[in-house]
Amino acid sequence: MRKGFTLIELLVVVALIGVLTTLVMANLNAGRERSRDAQRKSDLRSMATALRLYYNDKGVYPANNSSNQILGCGSTGVTVCTWGAEWSVGTTTYMTKLADDPIPGRDYKYALGTDSNPSDTDSFVLSACLENPSDDKGVVTSDTTWCPSGWMYQLRP
Repeated sequence: MRKGFTLIELLVVVALIGVLTTLVMANLNAGRERSRDAQRKSDLRSMATALRLYYNDKGVYPANNSSNQILGCGSTGVTVCTWGAEWSVGTTTYMTKLADDPIPGRDYKYALGTDSNPSDTDSFVLSACLENPSDDKGVVTSDTTWCPSGWMYQLRP
């Protein structure tokens, strides 16, 4: 009598390995999403601290441009601050690296003021698009061009 596995037994084992691999990969991807979302929240808290330092020095928060970038860099403090680059005004450095979204091609949003009063120089809103829509700190956004998941995290002072 020959010893070995039949074709059916081998096919069943291969199918089981495929199902297990799919389940593991789905959990790993969800874990990566949660990790990037945690990084985004941490980045916004760091930026909020730097913005408060800027406010202490200047008496107002920096303005923003139409692309929702901070206008508070350069020698005069009116140049666009680039995500991922140093944030400094003159000789004062607020962040050695202004945080950038973990996914290339995505950016955070900064807006001076509040939704009801955009000219309020004593307030700001920082926003990041979250990947995990089950995050309990998120809020709905209708801007799915910027945030494909429709779920964002916002930080206000």
